[in-house]
Amino acid sequence: MNLKSEVFDKTDILDGKMYALLAYLPVFCIVPLILKKNNNFVLNHGRQGLVLFVAETATLVLSIVFPWILRPFLFILFLCSFWGMVAAIRGLFVELPIISWIAQKITI
Repeated sequence: MNLKSEVFDKTDILDGKMYALLAYLPVFCIVPLILKKNNNFVLNHGRQGLVLFVAETATLVLSIVFPWILRPFLFILFLCSFWGMVAAIRGLFVELPIISWIAQKITI
């Protein structure tokens, strides 16, 4: 996992920490993408949060059919969300391995 802070402007980081934290909360992941789309720090966290939300929702629905197979994957996704929240509070950006690759393809 790659931590980045020097890529973003310090004012973007200070203005966007709260919104970047919201990006990793499942229900609120869309709020930062709408309200702070001009802030690159928040936008990158928001994209990853959106990918995590979709993956968590799909895994949760599929775990109803295959409970023991997908529950560990759901736990890993929640850990990734927690790691993203910690990084957002610290003013850093974490490139989560597969999630960031998918998130970079999202255009807003």
